[in-house]
Amino acid sequence: MKKVFAYADAHKQSNYAEALQSFGMEPVFSADLKAARGCHGLLLCGGGDIEPYRYGQENKGSKNFDPERDEAEFHLVKQFMDAGLPILGICRGLQVLNTVLGGSLVQHLPTARAHAWEEETGDKRHLVQALPGSFLLKLYGERFPVNSAHHQGADKIPPALSLAAQAEDGVPEALQCPEKGIYAVQWHPERMMLSRRRADAVDGTLVFRFFAGLL
Repeated sequence: MKKVFAYADAHKQSNYAEALQSFGMEPVFSADLKAARGCHGLLLCGGGDIEPYRYGQENKGSKNFDPERDEAEFHLVKQFMDAGLPILGICRGLQVLNTVLGGSLVQHLPTARAHAWEEETGDKRHLVQALPGSFLLKLYGERFPVNSAHHQGADKIPPALSLAAQAEDGVPEALQCPEKGIYAVQWHPERMMLSRRRADAVDGTLVFRFFAGLL
């Protein structure tokens, strides 16, 4: 069974665990980076904002920092890239990849109300446009609906990554580097599958099936 590492508390990641296990992957959730040894892929889960100094900015709307997690995930991305092992980024994970590889973030989107989770409504929903050459075209077609729970987004995209999809307001919704097995989505496919399947969005299982095929 292929092992996938994520810097996370196993007790808080049941959605991700079920998503990985549904395609025969073994999740390894730990804050001990030594546990990543021998794993076949890296999952970067959703979470709080990255400290802005990491992409050369002062704080202009970022929140919910976890400096230890930033440091750990930045290290893990480089470790798995150097080893030639695939990486899947989800929500914050997309932003981590964009930052590690030299990009920057919009700290608070002008259209955040259309993207951000709210207590009254939960995840938002909006359409996504897959670009030519995107891994998502084969999975979902050119235009499709997804859930949404973020107030930040990728700004400058580094040369190592390419834009794979965007929202109707232009916010980047997926990035990729097929040569290095790096793929990321800004939405939460683990909340769009199995018992959490939504009638108003596409099936998130396709993203995890795609990732499983890379291992």
